[in-house]
Amino acid sequence: MAVTMVPAPDVLPDVLPTERLGPTGLALPELRAKYRTISDTRNVASIVGLWIAALAIIEVGVWSASSYPYVAAACFIAMGPIHARFAILMHEAAHKLLFTSKKLNDLVGTWLLAYPAMVPISLYRRSHFAHHRAEFGPDEPDIAFYSGYPGRPRDLLRRLVRDAVGISGWKNFKVLVLATRTPEGRTVAVPILSVQLALFAALWAMTGAWWAYPAFWWLSWMTQWRVLNRLRAIAEHGGMEAGRDRRVTTHNVRQHWLARLWFVPYNTGWHLAHHVDMGVPWRHLPAFHEELRRAGYVTNEITYPNYFALWRAACSAPIAQP
Repeated sequence: MAVTMVPAPDVLPDVLPTERLGPTGLALPELRAKYRTISDTRNVASIVGLWIAALAIIEVGVWSASSYPYVAAACFIAMGPIHARFAILMHEAAHKLLFTSKKLNDLVGTWLLAYPAMVPISLYRRSHFAHHRAEFGPDEPDIAFYSGYPGRPRDLLRRLVRDAVGISGWKNFKVLVLATRTPEGRTVAVPILSVQLALFAALWAMTGAWWAYPAFWWLSWMTQWRVLNRLRAIAEHGGMEAGRDRRVTTHNVRQHWLARLWFVPYNTGWHLAHHVDMGVPWRHLPAFHEELRRAGYVTNEITYPNYFALWRAACSAPIAQP
């Protein structure tokens, strides 16, 4: 049974710097420019495709609800991965990596990604950069997601049940609604809630069903998205520790198509590479990860074969002896 999820020092080879990578793993300037290239056109296609997929799933879900409830249930489940995609592209915009134009990056990232995902992107950007400056540092915004591992299976199950039944989601949504009570809070909450009302009206007009938004958008965000978000967060940093070497702060998991389809889309599963260089856009993370692997920085010894193996390790704390 595991007592820690941090790799032992003897499986963290001291291979940096190399002729291509600097002492922290950053690619040297000429190579770094290649990895940091942003593809505007392809990102437009990704965002348009995401919205088309979301609206199509909701349309089919409403159409099938009375005659084919199992199809409607499948559409509801499919909205979990849709929310994951909004969150990951919003994360890309928070890093200013969505478009080469910073103005377009923030405009699209705010109104077409963050606000539909109910995220105040300006606040998120500030806290998320604190996360990158020092994972597990004094300003770590997501410590509640990462601490307490490895733990007991029942502890993780309790958290996931709270997510699945909407307790965690309601806690987050209530904060957003209550923020409208103060002038400062209204500047953050009102634009987000306005976008949600616009979505409500648009989906009602599109489907003819007033319940399209609450059933397929809001409820899926309140429930299954919270589950996916927690599982992804554990897979990124659960049970790790502060350190200058990103291999002790961030997990590495071998990527499979089903995980990428379901909860780590847009290459976000190559998370160690993202933390070595947070300026690498999502399209280049697999190539940058391969660069780290060829250098010997990423090894099989620190790589989980799949996400289930990592979650099992996260639930493997020794049972206390009486």
